[in-house]
Amino acid sequence: METLTLALGDRGYPIHIGENSLSQLPAELARLRAKGAVAVCTDANVAEIHGEQVLGLVRSAGLAPVLCVMPAGEEAKQLARVEEFCGMFLEAGLDRSSVVIALGGGVPGDVAGFAAASFMRGVRFIQIPTTIVAQVDSSVGGKTGVNHALGKNAIGAFHQPSAVIIDLTLLKTLPERELHAGLAEVIKHGMIADASLFEYLERQVAPILNKDLKALMLPVRRSCEIKAAVVAQDEREHGMRAILNYGHTFGHGIEAVTAYRRFLHGEAVALGMHAAAVLARNLELIEQDIVDRQRACIEAYGLPIRWPAIPVDETLAAMKHDKKARAGTLKFIVADRIGHVVQRTDISENQARAALLALR
Repeated sequence: METLTLALGDRGYPIHIGENSLSQLPAELARLRAKGAVAVCTDANVAEIHGEQVLGLVRSAGLAPVLCVMPAGEEAKQLARVEEFCGMFLEAGLDRSSVVIALGGGVPGDVAGFAAASFMRGVRFIQIPTTIVAQVDSSVGGKTGVNHALGKNAIGAFHQPSAVIIDLTLLKTLPERELHAGLAEVIKHGMIADASLFEYLERQVAPILNKDLKALMLPVRRSCEIKAAVVAQDEREHGMRAILNYGHTFGHGIEAVTAYRRFLHGEAVALGMHAAAVLARNLELIEQDIVDRQRACIEAYGLPIRWPAIPVDETLAAMKHDKKARAGTLKFIVADRIGHVVQRTDISENQARAALLALR
């Protein structure tokens, strides 16, 4: 097991990464001096697969776990779920000294994190991500929230976890489509900050898709390192943290216009990254060969780069509701080479439309 540290002063926390690192949970609960009831928040799918194991680890720490279960899927990422979780916390007797455990992918992680941020005006929580997208992205950095019909993650809070426990063995039960979708965020990290990571992904397609944990260790660890370094410099996205949104301005618009039903988050991000690369090419920031390399990598991991039926005008309208917009101006993160991106706020609607049309 390797341990990284997200350096945020007294709000910093460890990120444990490895095989069977879930065994670290009792020690983390002891470090946090947890007492009484501990809420284990997850979705129905994850509860069935990993729920009993985590409940057992909490009991082994001398604590009383309460299992809080929400429906699975992006459609369940609603404010009502936060209220339901908080009600379960009250019924279980949690108080300001309690600990919440977020167990699952990005959806239960974000909802449980927001519930922890809101309950009693903020209690501690531990992230135990069970999907690639959660392990390499959403579990690290303290963004919590839920979706609104007009925008993804439009309601939420910055609330840092007290620890993140990334157990690669949990990926063994991950459905193939979820694995592919999560790898979009790893490709993103290579594109924005590490050309060698991108090249590794180009070379290691077969072992990664076969869930070879040794092959997965490097991209998971490196993604966490990149995310932690960015968050440490810009926790609340006033500047540099915006680079983590590569592909997301387009992707969030695609998710919103489909009511979060057609694409998994990573699939929408993959489409968004291709649109962002086309935009960068049209701006003459990169040559066509970089567009082609990114497209080939996305496709190699079973992710989409085409949506023939995309409703372009509706997607543009949804993008304008994105929380990353400032005074009605959209921010676009575009690559100027593999491993480096720049932020642009001077993109016209016609330029954004042309990039979306490339998805047809």
